[in-house]
Amino acid sequence: MAGPRIARATLKGPSVVKEIIIGTTLGLCAGRLWKIYHWNEQRKARAFYDMLEKGEISVVAEE
Repeated sequence: MAGPRIARATLKGPSVVKEIIIGTTLGLCAGRLWKIYHWNEQRKARAFYDMLEKGEISVVAEE
């Protein structure tokens, strides 16, 4: 007579390939967002200096 069968959970380790793909994807997404942020900041600075050069704005406070 056989004893009752006990279901045991099989634990699997992390998939190295899956971890590399997830890490690469997250890194590329974060890098893209960082790059877009800096492009926007650069555009703002360029617009400011263009307006300053044209004389549309001044950095000297009017009295």
